[in-house]
Amino acid sequence: MPSYQSALDRFARLNTQVLGISVDSVPCLKAWAESLGGITYPLLSDFYPHGRVAQMYGVLRAEGYSERALFVVDKQGIIQYVDVHKIDEQPDNEELFRVLEKLEPHAAALPARAPEPTPAPTPTPTADVVLYCTSWCPACRRAREFLKRHNIQYVEIDIGRDRAAAARVRQWANGYETTPTFDIRGTIIVNFDQDKLERVLGLR
Repeated sequence: MPSYQSALDRFARLNTQVLGISVDSVPCLKAWAESLGGITYPLLSDFYPHGRVAQMYGVLRAEGYSERALFVVDKQGIIQYVDVHKIDEQPDNEELFRVLEKLEPHAAALPARAPEPTPAPTPTPTADVVLYCTSWCPACRRAREFLKRHNIQYVEIDIGRDRAAAARVRQWANGYETTPTFDIRGTIIVNFDQDKLERVLGLR
């Protein structure tokens, strides 16, 4: 079975976007993502009106929570694939890849189990402050605002696009792609820890 990250990389090569959606609130989803050490795809809250999206897709249970389900939606908004399964079952990624390859003809040439790509070596940025982030991460947005508020010059790297940078973050964050991660003159700060940032940046 492909690793979690290799599966995400393969989804990306198939010109797709992985989205997670739950009937839980935004703070609950944030806490769950942080418990995993950060994730690299957006999480959406279907909390209010409660379960409205799950209801529209036919997977909202009477108890108020949704089934564990996967949907493939094409570029015209048409549902092409549905998989509703038990919470403790692992979905079949290869079946998803087959569905996606039908929607993206150019992907047919991809091997059934593409090996996880080795990031090409890229130079480590030499700026005093480097922010490793993703485009959708709420904590990254707060980090940018913090740095701008204190007039801190920084270089920003999107680890969703720069996989070599993502590999560096995994080395610093115990194998996770945690964002934001800061490299401040060689001092690594994983996650948006404002107190630690202020100390390292000499703001207090």
